[in-house]
Amino acid sequence: MIALCALVLTLCNLTAAFIVNDMTDAEATAEPSESRAIGGVQSVDRAVTVLEILARRGAGGVSEIADELGVHKSTAFRLLAALEEHELVRQAEERGHYELGFGILRLANSIPSRLDLVRQARPVMDALALELDETINIAVLRQGFVVNVGQSIGRSAVAAYNWIGELTPAHATSSGKVLLAALTTAERRKLTKQLHAHTEHTITTRAALEDDLRKVKEAGYSSSQEELEIGLYAVSVPIRDHTGSVVAALSVSGPSYRFSGDRTTEVLTAVRRATTSINTRLGNFSAPADAEVR
Repeated sequence: MIALCALVLTLCNLTAAFIVNDMTDAEATAEPSESRAIGGVQSVDRAVTVLEILARRGAGGVSEIADELGVHKSTAFRLLAALEEHELVRQAEERGHYELGFGILRLANSIPSRLDLVRQARPVMDALALELDETINIAVLRQGFVVNVGQSIGRSAVAAYNWIGELTPAHATSSGKVLLAALTTAERRKLTKQLHAHTEHTITTRAALEDDLRKVKEAGYSSSQEELEIGLYAVSVPIRDHTGSVVAALSVSGPSYRFSGDRTTEVLTAVRRATTSINTRLGNFSAPADAEVR
């Protein structure tokens, strides 16, 4: 799932350069924003199809790929060139032919560590969901978005929504802010170039975000109070591996009316305890720093 999300994001970026040239006649008559959306989806779909063709064939020429896609040879060449730039395909020994590149392995190799993370965290998450009767998520950061890779749902959860695989904006979520706080200022700026508002409570300025992340780093946890959705509250604590590096975030979320006063303190205490257990399973035996709920 993580590799797939990363691949889709990469394809979205690399196809942007030739979307306009890759439109059909019907798309050309649409509104500009609509045309870009249609062209973008089509280009990503074609790029994924190219990868599937090469996976099936082992290698293929530009003409063969163009025929199978049903596009002009120049369009197929642009797709291959963009994929090659990101090392998702490479030119084979036979001139004019392409095969899958090592970039595919780079994406695929990210799966085992994430699966191990979820496997180690699963029993702890299930126990926490049972204890708090809320939704528990474990998330990682990918290109400015938070990707939920594991979830446990408590009995009192208002809606059993499956967040696994969902991409949510890092600046508007408790997990995202915990993960962003672990980065350098330069890294954060690169990943959060646009701070879109999702509710009236969303942080939308660089200064406010940096101030909030400074507090997150000092406190050792983050909260999101209706910043992503009205009525949704969440609190997150970082998960650290054996090196002490922040590799994920553990969060508890639920209706805002259930998170106030002593309840919030109770939830944070439970999340810290659960995170310590996960850290230990990952080889990190450091005791968490205590902090008051703010």
